[in-house]
Amino acid sequence: MNKSITTLFTLLLIVGASLSIHAQKFGYVDSQALIQEMTEVKEANANIETYKTQLQKKGQEMVKSLQTKYQGLEQKRQGGELSPKQLEAEAQQLKSEEMEIAQFEQDSQKKIFDKSETLLKPIRDKIQNAINEVAAENGFDYIFDASLGVILYADETADVTTMVKAKI
Repeated sequence: MNKSITTLFTLLLIVGASLSIHAQKFGYVDSQALIQEMTEVKEANANIETYKTQLQKKGQEMVKSLQTKYQGLEQKRQGGELSPKQLEAEAQQLKSEEMEIAQFEQDSQKKIFDKSETLLKPIRDKIQNAINEVAAENGFDYIFDASLGVILYADETADVTTMVKAKI
């Protein structure tokens, strides 16, 4: 019994010593700070905003046109220019245009998202590649993103943001 306890204790010491020899190296990066400083991001955001403004302007023009048509229909109705059947047909056509505008708004949101992904994905990939290079060159096992707010404490010497910034 004593021999098995001694053997178990010795085994635990060997395992513990081998684990402490291979200590893992951790680092962290503030990706939001990197993103905010990149001119590519500022350019991409400006392009996205311009595109969004163009789509909004077109949507507003469509709504204004529809409102004008509704007002014209109301004037015709009050003037007695249309039969009930004609009034119903024109009202149905305007309802159809309303649905087109709603579809345009949904499509616009998707187009803005797609444009954003198209412009920002290469930038995110560039940052990720820089992080991968820093990790490989400096022997980091893990690099965390401090901008996500998950890190409760970290030694400032583990901050690799400047190294990643230099790679970008």
